Amino acid sequence: MKQLLKVLLLMTFFLVSSTQASSLSAVSAAGSFSPITKVSTELQNSVPAFLPVQQAFQVEAFLDVQALRLNWAIADDYYLYRKGFKLSSLSSSTQVGTPIFSDGILKWDEYFEAEVVVYYDKTSFEVPFSSQETQFQLQLESQGCANAGLCYPPRKQILTIDLTAGTIAITEPTVKTLTANSVDNIATMPIGLILLFAMIGGLILNLMPCVFPVLSIKVLSFTQQHQTITERQRHGVAYTAGVVSSFVAIAAIMLSLRAGGEAIGWGFQLQSPGFVLFLVYLFILLGLSLSGYVQLFSGLMSVGQSSNTHNGLGSSFMTGVLATTVASPCTAPFMGPALGFAISQTSLVALLVFVFLGLGMALPFVALTLIPSLAQKLPKPGQWMDNLKQFLAFPMYLTAIWLLWVVGRQTSVEVVIAICVGLVLMIMAIWLWQLATKNSPSTFNTLIKLFAIGLFISAIAYPSTKLENNDQPRWQDYSPQRLSELRQSGQAVFVNLTADWCITCIVNERIAMGEGFYQALEDNNISYLKGDWTHKDPEITALLNQYNRNGVPLYLLFAKESVSAKILPQLLTKGILIEALESVN
Repeated sequence: MKQLLKVLLLMTFFLVSSTQASSLSAVSAAGSFSPITKVSTELQNSVPAFLPVQQAFQVEAFLDVQALRLNWAIADDYYLYRKGFKLSSLSSSTQVGTPIFSDGILKWDEYFEAEVVVYYDKTSFEVPFSSQETQFQLQLESQGCANAGLCYPPRKQILTIDLTAGTIAITEPTVKTLTANSVDNIATMPIGLILLFAMIGGLILNLMPCVFPVLSIKVLSFTQQHQTITERQRHGVAYTAGVVSSFVAIAAIMLSLRAGGEAIGWGFQLQSPGFVLFLVYLFILLGLSLSGYVQLFSGLMSVGQSSNTHNGLGSSFMTGVLATTVASPCTAPFMGPALGFAISQTSLVALLVFVFLGLGMALPFVALTLIPSLAQKLPKPGQWMDNLKQFLAFPMYLTAIWLLWVVGRQTSVEVVIAICVGLVLMIMAIWLWQLATKNSPSTFNTLIKLFAIGLFISAIAYPSTKLENNDQPRWQDYSPQRLSELRQSGQAVFVNLTADWCITCIVNERIAMGEGFYQALEDNNISYLKGDWTHKDPEITALLNQYNRNGVPLYLLFAKESVSAKILPQLLTKGILIEALESVN
């Protein structure tokens, strides 16, 4: 039975693509690593070298009679939106008229799904104004893109005009510190900083309720094993190899499917009810093992009974695979920028980002194996270890319940009932197994039959459709057409891209999107569009890619007649959200 479970764990990452890649015959390797110097050169050559916005779009301002002329110098392979241009006064005593634009070029824009006017090389705008003051300030807003695919966030500049001296000073507002939600700047960040973010994101995964119990039991096994420093280091390397190879396997499948035209992103495996069903069974089995009801994962949870045997190192490797598997529904929001960057880069760079995610996740255990002084500070064995292990089972049970809810949202309540029946039969099979003597073929056959019946009941309920909800939603379903209609009518729009398996999304909706949120929408005349990414949706994936995101949540706020959206933080509070909604007017 133990060997069977190990095989099941090894097959986890092949099950990920079972419902989405049936037409793929094989996933070929993207390439092989060469010496470090060569890899470094390839990385530098593979990352697009985008210019800073100040170099891509340079502007000079001149005074004419009651008019302001702006001359733009645009770098090669970059262009400026006419719709992105806006000049506004910062004081009530100064009025700005309608801009007089020069002729531009019509370009089909995938975001607006229409032809828009853009400017290459250079252009000039003229804007009439009137002011009761001799010194005043105007705010200049512009937006441009690169042909290579990067669109800069709206750029704001302050024009300080002195009519007496006939001078204009152009200054840039103070740039806010980069945060994990500043995805518009991710494409221009150094590769080293992106890899650092990836490692930090992987490190944070160890604190998630899905992963922490597995890591804790692995660490506690140090207090029960008497091994040399070299032996422990070998197990640390094996555990790291299991984690990193699992991350790379998921990344390779995802990148291969995307290259084949599939509109998927990080977390795509959780869009498959079959994979979520597998996780439900896995978490229940893990919980039962931690509770001491059955010893199914003892080989994976220990450093290895014999450190010099292949099986001992194999247990550490499989623990890394297990940890990565259970981490899939607990992806931390801090991984968003690194993942968004990775998916837009070459395969080599993307895989390297996922390698660093795995290294970050494996870092705590590796530190204990490589630094003997840390391992020596672990507490001595005792009854507290068994109590802690049993306590850590409860996060596993709670995660399984949440995943059952996800399956229910993806399918129907009938499927959830069938899964619960299957779980009961599985537990009954384990109970019979414990009653059996060591050599009891008949009881073992009964065990296999009950386990198979449980899986069969879950499988036959799989095609069931999702039940309809009769409650009227307080939002409109997102679609590119509906968003375009609202924006063309000058309507402010708030877009919420979410999924039932996204913990961050659910927490944000419970905390920040209460009655005060809906009242703020009504008071500020803002339309609310909600995109549900619980199931595969290429249109939502396209919107995520447009804003350099690779997963949910994503919150977009379009002010009236704005060219692009303001991206709100992934971790929302009621105050942050309402303040943003009230700022659109």
